[in-house]
Amino acid sequence: MTFWPTQEHWSVNIPLHTDHYRMKALAETGFVQLADADFEVRPDEYEGLEYMEWKSGGDTNFAPLASADGELDCRGFWDKGKTDKDALWTSNADKAPTLKGYVGSIGANFGRVRIIKLQPQDREQAMKSIHRDDNNRFNPEAEGWVVRTWVELTDNPASYMLLMDVGADGLPDPATEVRVPLPRGARFVVDTQRLWHVVVHHGTEPRYALITSVESSPGLAQWVEGQQLASV
Repeated sequence: MTFWPTQEHWSVNIPLHTDHYRMKALAETGFVQLADADFEVRPDEYEGLEYMEWKSGGDTNFAPLASADGELDCRGFWDKGKTDKDALWTSNADKAPTLKGYVGSIGANFGRVRIIKLQPQDREQAMKSIHRDDNNRFNPEAEGWVVRTWVELTDNPASYMLLMDVGADGLPDPATEVRVPLPRGARFVVDTQRLWHVVVHHGTEPRYALITSVESSPGLAQWVEGQQLASV
């Protein structure tokens, strides 16, 4: 039988309804797909970094480009008394100038910036790791809601980000399932505190992607609008 989360899953207790500023672009579905990246990223900018053993969404390793204090640390910012914003660049960032420049070009307050290295997993395996993110712990409600944005660095068009909204029982609602394909250059923004999510990664090689926590703001909303939104 395929795994399905229960009421005991830790994600169920993560807050959904707060007074934080939220972008209208995410109001309906919780995500937006952007035009594909118009820049090239050399493999050494993501393969040649220092990776850490950190499991999230499957068999994963992460290379932190920005962290709470500039150290190579994958832990949540709350472990250091911070919300997931106001990050400092790590030593990895100097080895990935294209990606560092891209994050800076967004023009929004950013938190964790990481490269994920995900080993292949089918849907049944992936479902064991479906979850929601605790992005806004310690985030004052007078400030913006933290969401996440992705850039796919390797070409995996048969793989996809699986998204489901929260049902009345607090668990994933299968009727809301969306699959966002993951070819090289694919970009999207997801309210991962709202949506249950995980990646189904077909193939034989690891999938690499840039994940950035960003604070919702009018500036971020303007940036998203200017990225030539595409439909899934």
